[in-house]
Amino acid sequence: MDSSSLSHTRWKCQYHIVFIPKYRRKVMYGQIKADVREILKKLCEYKGVTIIEGAVCSDHVHICVSIPPKLAVSQFVGYLKGKSALMIFDKYPELSSKWTKAFWARGYYVATVGNITEEAIKKYIQEQQEEARKEETMK
Repeated sequence: MDSSSLSHTRWKCQYHIVFIPKYRRKVMYGQIKADVREILKKLCEYKGVTIIEGAVCSDHVHICVSIPPKLAVSQFVGYLKGKSALMIFDKYPELSSKWTKAFWARGYYVATVGNITEEAIKKYIQEQQEEARKEETMK
């Protein structure tokens, strides 16, 4: 079984997350790109999140991460985007404008990553319902 554990929980929670700079500006290249990559790695380590795969492109970031179930995905993405923006502006103040301190756009894309299909889950649930009905009729 390919999973991690907490004190009383076995888990495998993987997500594909994509987010973009405000106005989809093409600002992540050269040294900024390398620094964004390192900042994201460091922030993931702080929260106990494992980066499975990631890519920093000029106008967006793709990461596939394993997030512990004690941490909500929205909470993690908010933390990641908020703290990384502050760290980027500390290192590159010229990227900040006097009107806004937003580096990242407000939204993001997230999808779960699994090793079974939706059809398999539906079939499993239906089988469980059928077994529960059989048990009820035996009583």
